[in-house]
Amino acid sequence: MDVKTSEECGEKPENHEGASNLKGTASVCEKALSTKSPGSISSKDMIFRADKIDLKNLDVQLEKHLTRVWSRNIENQNQSQKPKEVWEIDPSKLEIRYLVAQGTYGTVYRGTYNNQDVAVKLLDWGEDGMATAAETAALRASFKQEVAVWHKLDHPNVTRFVGASMGTSQLKIPSKNPSEGYTDLPSRACCVLVEFLQGGTLKNFLYKNRKKKLAFKIVTQLALDLSRGLSYLHSKKIVHRDVKAENMLLDTHRTLKIADFGVARVEAQNPKDMTGETGTLGYMAPEVLDGKPYNRKCDVYSFGICLWEIYCCDLPYPDLSFAEVSSAVVRQVSLITLKFFMLLLYCIF
Repeated sequence: MDVKTSEECGEKPENHEGASNLKGTASVCEKALSTKSPGSISSKDMIFRADKIDLKNLDVQLEKHLTRVWSRNIENQNQSQKPKEVWEIDPSKLEIRYLVAQGTYGTVYRGTYNNQDVAVKLLDWGEDGMATAAETAALRASFKQEVAVWHKLDHPNVTRFVGASMGTSQLKIPSKNPSEGYTDLPSRACCVLVEFLQGGTLKNFLYKNRKKKLAFKIVTQLALDLSRGLSYLHSKKIVHRDVKAENMLLDTHRTLKIADFGVARVEAQNPKDMTGETGTLGYMAPEVLDGKPYNRKCDVYSFGICLWEIYCCDLPYPDLSFAEVSSAVVRQVSLITLKFFMLLLYCIF
């Protein structure tokens, strides 16, 4: 087979560079043809030489890639369909009715779940729910810790845990302003359900009785309820770490129940593993205020403050600032009266 240049075909190259390219192309063709026997070349041979891609190998690689993608999708699907934790609620059975109280880290509503009255604690974390990713992760871990501690507890002086949810996207949450209907929380918000106690907090009960004080029989009943609840927690190696009147609830029979395990921890075997300032000023033990290692005894100190508060319907030394009280506590200045000390012994023994 003869290969003709463009000049032999009567075509003139437009410039010298074009002629050079044509000659180069002819040379390549001649080399390719020299490897074949004389005769015509099939289109199959020309396509094979023009396309160096290994189609068979490409098919194998594509199949492997699709298999990996398919496996990943199946894994994600299985992850989303994994069995719920024993404490997770069915959001469709929860009806949130109205706002009860609002705190730093969340809001408490009254509602019903499976036809039982519940208090719904919504944790929206941060101003308008806007917390950083790291803060949210830490708070969600703390929430799981609270649930892990609470859902296993069963005692007449500990608020009964009902359930929890790691998301609120399926909930209808009443707005703080009734005229605005429902409100939305970030999908990362969580909620915990506990039995609703109509007696309110011990703090409010004491405030209502601050002028006439409480009968000694009621004082001892409340003090014993609190001591029994704490004794039960400590028997489970749990340190509440925030024992105060606001975290104690009363039922219609004035039975006291310990609530709010947001900062509770399982007691470490080594006290040095439990450090950090956790709790509420005015109730914190000296070692906690001073940042030293502590154990369940910090709850006992806070119990003593609560006992004083139950007896007097007021915090110790209300005329002093928290800073002044904290300074006296750290310096271990004794301000206790004999009558209060005898009451403390009565509750302990």
